[in-house]
Amino acid sequence: MNLIVDIGNSFIKAAVVEHDEMLVLHRFSSVEEFGQSALVGDYPRLRRAIVASTGVRTDEVASLLTEWGLEVLEMTQQTPVPIDNAYFTPETLGVDRLAAAVAAVELYGEDCLIVDFGSAITIDMVQGGTFLGGNISPGVEMRFRALHDYTQRLSKYTPTDEILELGRTTREAIEQGVMQGITNEIEGYILRFYAKNEKLALIFTGGDAKYFVKRIKNAIFAKCNLVIFGLNRILEYNATIE
Repeated sequence: MNLIVDIGNSFIKAAVVEHDEMLVLHRFSSVEEFGQSALVGDYPRLRRAIVASTGVRTDEVASLLTEWGLEVLEMTQQTPVPIDNAYFTPETLGVDRLAAAVAAVELYGEDCLIVDFGSAITIDMVQGGTFLGGNISPGVEMRFRALHDYTQRLSKYTPTDEILELGRTTREAIEQGVMQGITNEIEGYILRFYAKNEKLALIFTGGDAKYFVKRIKNAIFAKCNLVIFGLNRILEYNATIE
């Protein structure tokens, strides 16, 4: 039984995983709140943990886990992973992107186009089991906020499930402009990459993925948390090579 801790910009996600099944997922707003949790007491069979972060340091959380009696792996760009990495600057690659790629290969095969609809949208390619790279663009919330923050009269709106070719009000114009703009962006990648490799599995993940599954055909909606699953796979992999 493993504890997977993913430290994000807004909160800390902690998942208990056993035999590749996520038993529980908690979100904490701070390290202090995480430290006051009873996760280890609630799951006494926990033995190992992995801690990953895209920005903040992991040592404080790792120290807590060590105090709780767990074997702890701090995920870095140097941590061995079960796929090859062809990124030119691996030291700058977000560990969340790499973990998602590991999960995608494990779940869907060696040729994947992974679209993560998070705070930023990442589009990453894995081919032949090798992470080739990807692109990063503003996420849904960021685009709505930019239209509001950098203009004097446009209101702040939120994602919508409604699909229209043209907005008939300013609100609809902004909502459809953002949502359809992202759709066109992703469809452009699909058109380009599938022309080179028809075997690609198209995988959508992240908090805003649900809005685009019905807009874009043939996407696999990874309801499981790909990053959590990938971090668990990396933890298991490193346990076998120690």
